[in-house]
Amino acid sequence: MAVPKRKTSPSRRNMRRSHHALSATTFQECSNCGELKLPHNVCGACGFYNGREVVEAGA
Repeated sequence: MAVPKRKTSPSRRNMRRSHHALSATTFQECSNCGELKLPHNVCGACGFYNGREVVEAGA
């Protein structure tokens, strides 16, 4: 069975984890109504995506 020969130092462990940070969520403004929405998603306020109505807007 493979066993590490030396203990991994905290510095080396933390350097390995340097890419594990979470990135902040980005928002885009809807081109139809101006509400903030997630990119590549239908606008929840007006139901538009890519310049056309995909879902009927809720009242």
